[in-house]
Amino acid sequence: MTAAFTTSRSVSAVARAAGVLRAGAALAIRDANGAIVLVQAVETADDAGLASLRNAGAVRLVLTHERAATLKIRLYTPDVVALPVAADARMDWLRTIADPTADLAAPLKGPFQAERVALPQGLASAVKLTKLAGLLPAVVAVAVENAPPGVMAIAADDITGYDDEIVRTLTLVARTRVPLDGAEKTEIAAFRPADGGPEHYAIIIGAPSADSAVLTRLHSECFTGDLLASLKCDCGEQLRGAIKLIANSGGGILLYLAQEGRGIGLINKLRAYRLQDQGFDTMDANERLGFAADERRFGIAARMLTLLGYSKIRLLTNNPFKVEALTASGITVAERVPHAFASNRHNHAYLATKAEKGGHLL
Repeated sequence: MTAAFTTSRSVSAVARAAGVLRAGAALAIRDANGAIVLVQAVETADDAGLASLRNAGAVRLVLTHERAATLKIRLYTPDVVALPVAADARMDWLRTIADPTADLAAPLKGPFQAERVALPQGLASAVKLTKLAGLLPAVVAVAVENAPPGVMAIAADDITGYDDEIVRTLTLVARTRVPLDGAEKTEIAAFRPADGGPEHYAIIIGAPSADSAVLTRLHSECFTGDLLASLKCDCGEQLRGAIKLIANSGGGILLYLAQEGRGIGLINKLRAYRLQDQGFDTMDANERLGFAADERRFGIAARMLTLLGYSKIRLLTNNPFKVEALTASGITVAERVPHAFASNRHNHAYLATKAEKGGHLL
């Protein structure tokens, strides 16, 4: 089964802009008031790029509130904070400010004085774009009158509206039978977002009827747990256990979502693991990196269910937030079905943190 691919100019523009930042190039972001900021991602920018920004004006280092809190920076502005960049600062030093894995090697940072004036909308949009690019959420930026020749320009509103637009344009592109061990009557349906990013998949076990609440599991991909059987989390057990439980229950759906590391991406998840080795719990690690404790959005899952023809489910989860998110997206959650597994010495603290800080019902 193949559906026509739904396109969106704004989503495509955001995808291209994320690629620009990943490549270490400059990007111009224009807000609704016409203000333009020229930005580069801290993770990928070099000293030549920083010098180019300096030629255009006063450079700011822009961080999220989560990273700012780690650095004891006062929060005077919404969404992000902006710090003036010294004339002799180099990119390797700015990266140590943005990257918490360098905190032990370079502990003497600050004190920092954040700007108190209203910030252009483009700065928060730029940081959001680094998250979409899988980078550290930090940029260097300068206000400019016009986008320089040859530099890609994008509207801040396109970045801000990306989450809703990527859900709206999600398309079912393929569906086929794939027998699984213990669940031979299984189909896999593939869904493609309009930005050309990673696909999401539905594992449809048996022939679940849309007339009753279908047993459903939302599973965010976990390369280390699902594929490598890492002991640092319970993801692999949850994945295989859910398939077995759904098959034994007569059928249902497992949505396999491209949201690695609670939405921060694999590279940043590995950085978070390094911070966990330094003694920080899983949620503190994400926040030290500059992310929210959980960056996932479950509108994608609701859209997948809708495209498959399901609107009422029994949700296999320990996370009440998933119930709330799906309900807010128009899916009726008739029941929460518990889904927990015994801990081991490597993931005991991880599971405890999910229960104590994340509200998981373990």
